[in-house]
Amino acid sequence: MTARLNCIEIEPTQPAVASVIWLHGLGASGHDFEPIVPELQLPEDLPVRFLFPHAPNIPVTVNGGMVMPAWYDILAMDIDRKVDENGVLASADAVDALIAREIERGIASNRIVIAGFSQGGAVAYQCALRHPSPLAGLLTLSTYMAMPVTPSEANRQLPVMVSHGSMDPVVPEQLGRRAVASLQDMGLEPEYHHYPMEHMVCLEQIRDIGQWLNRQLRRK
Repeated sequence: MTARLNCIEIEPTQPAVASVIWLHGLGASGHDFEPIVPELQLPEDLPVRFLFPHAPNIPVTVNGGMVMPAWYDILAMDIDRKVDENGVLASADAVDALIAREIERGIASNRIVIAGFSQGGAVAYQCALRHPSPLAGLLTLSTYMAMPVTPSEANRQLPVMVSHGSMDPVVPEQLGRRAVASLQDMGLEPEYHHYPMEHMVCLEQIRDIGQWLNRQLRRK
């Protein structure tokens, strides 16, 4: 995947001082999380640009080779056991290109948050942790760490918020907690939140995310 990802972009009413790049899950699109922006209740004095990229359409093995939006192939039902590592890394490279474009548009790297839900979250882990420039934060929802990653020197203290549904039948909460343990082994101090829900988001979670974004994007 070499072409720049197509994105939905939501501009704030004032010139943006920060950006959030938010990756959707398998079979969805950038429109999936577009409605959450007002629900985050970010203050007007913190103008944030939101980018919701669309994954490319590729055949997905576990769905009988059906072509659908996906950041990488899902090779087996045990999603954390057999991973399309090349696909994960290619998508992380594509997100790197979006980060570079935001920097070109005047947003410092330490004012950029990478976020992802489910499959998009697995890519977000790779992209954010390995990025050579310091980022503002990493936000992962209902996801897992698909493959090992070594944090760059710039992001060894990256703020991370992990959230998961306690009744998730698609990505069991155990995988979310395992990712938290891996982050802690790296020396990071992730926040962990869980909610009584399945593979989805809920209003309480969105409000918690809004507060977390407000804190991270106001840090000097």
